[in-house]
Amino acid sequence: MKVRIALYGALREADARGHVELEVPDGTRIAELRELLVAHLATHAPAVSPGLVRCSAFASAEEILHNHRTLTEGVELAVLPPVSGG
Repeated sequence: MKVRIALYGALREADARGHVELEVPDGTRIAELRELLVAHLATHAPAVSPGLVRCSAFASAEEILHNHRTLTEGVELAVLPPVSGG
């Protein structure tokens, strides 16, 4: 299935469109998607740190999705890197 992932913060530099689309197997969990995104970015945006993806949160329009959650067909996701500041 195809998953669209909106990129924010420093991750937005990975693609000028502000999102990436990945083909993933049915039953993929967020933890697996995280590693698929790391692999995709290693090829298409090597300046983006894998550590940034690994410490980012994945969210649907309704909620933050934890690593054990299984993706459903048609869900649009966002990857939210950690923020700092005052």
